[in-house]
Amino acid sequence: MSTQGKSEFGVIGLAVMGRNLALNINDHGFSVAAWNLEQPMTDKFLADNKGRTLTGTKSLAELVGALEKPRRILMMIMAGKPVDSVLEQLKPILEKGDIVIDGGNTHFMETRRREADLAKLGINFVGMGVSGGEEGARHGPALMPGGTVEAWERLKPVLESIAAKTESGPCVTHCGPDGAGHYVKMVHNGIEYGDMQLIAEAYDMMSRGLGMTAPEIGEVFAKWNEGPLASFLIELTAKVLMVKDQETGKPLVDLVQDKAGQKGTGKWTAELSLDLGIPIPTITAAIDGRVLSSMKDQRVAAEKRIRGVVGPKPPASEKQALIAAIHDALLASKICSYAQGMQLIRAGSDAYKWNISLKETARIWKGGCIIRARLLDNIMKAYERAPDLKNLLLDEDFEGRMHDAQANWRKALGVALSLGIPTPSFSASLAYFDSYRTARLPQNVTQAQRDAFGAHTYERTDHPERGFVHSEWLKD
Repeated sequence: MSTQGKSEFGVIGLAVMGRNLALNINDHGFSVAAWNLEQPMTDKFLADNKGRTLTGTKSLAELVGALEKPRRILMMIMAGKPVDSVLEQLKPILEKGDIVIDGGNTHFMETRRREADLAKLGINFVGMGVSGGEEGARHGPALMPGGTVEAWERLKPVLESIAAKTESGPCVTHCGPDGAGHYVKMVHNGIEYGDMQLIAEAYDMMSRGLGMTAPEIGEVFAKWNEGPLASFLIELTAKVLMVKDQETGKPLVDLVQDKAGQKGTGKWTAELSLDLGIPIPTITAAIDGRVLSSMKDQRVAAEKRIRGVVGPKPPASEKQALIAAIHDALLASKICSYAQGMQLIRAGSDAYKWNISLKETARIWKGGCIIRARLLDNIMKAYERAPDLKNLLLDEDFEGRMHDAQANWRKALGVALSLGIPTPSFSASLAYFDSYRTARLPQNVTQAQRDAFGAHTYERTDHPERGFVHSEWLKD
């Protein structure tokens, strides 16, 4: 307990994430007072954790009264109306200088609104992205807090102690003012969508394209996890593919319905990319992949009606070469996904004047979070070399990696296309790469069409000084 005899940190919401974060905070020497809307959950939390410096409270007012000043309170509750409801109850009983953290997956614009509203009362509101799932929350997540510098300084000792640690330090940083933390978490989740879809497509190419079993593919992923593709998701996938169903003895993954859900952060990422004019085709294709997967009944019916014209499967002698090609395609596509995500973070930072450090963003993602990967160390170093790097593909290290992977990347996609195996995110990544490295794209025709039917004007390559001009394209 503090010198005031009161708890040093408050937690609202004792579902899995809130409970695990509360225990993590307590593990690191901070006394915790907690409140949950359903009192039995609070009682169980205390009963399960006897002997700790934990205090259960029966109301928000009691929670506020149990905390040392200035208060630090973390909300781990459902995003949306529940957050506003709790804040409305807290506003009359909090004091100037107190800090309230929203650790849920909240849209950053909502965080900006709430931060501005509470700032009028002198209360600090911090939107904080939390990644790593329940295991990360308990033993070390990646944390992405926004808010004022003053709030960060007050929270820093706690957040740095509970965050995951790598050789580059604790996986937490002050992302920037108001909604910056939740914005960074949103893009993190978008990259996560892309990563998961790319891994699924690699699995599909080996499964349907090469006739490999789930355990065989799991062994390939386990081997890949020892090289440049090393990451939490690759390691996780390797383990998932090895699991046998106790009832049937079959690989459990083969019995999972091919319908993937989503919670909204991926969609928000795609919406913001359009608003800010930043292409993220790898991530958008991943979202489309999940939506298409949900159309199960239509796909089953369509398979019976729509015939595909596909080529022969590769001979067994090419198996290892194709596995190597899929590896390189996955690596190159993953780099594209990170490049798109980092550009989107920079665009948001510029638009909202957040001054987000991309180097720090890569650093805190190296541990604790779902997209933690060996590649993030290279990304961190890329932004260390050039903080204003316009695109990750322009970094000398990544330029070399993409060059080395290109031939195999195209080879893997060529085989998938010939076999009718859909690779939306792989294909979108390659199209992004080829578009970005092409000085002249065919949108001259698009702009000519726009001018022809709608007088939208265009610029001439030979007379740029004339600005936007209009021509009569459809004269008889």
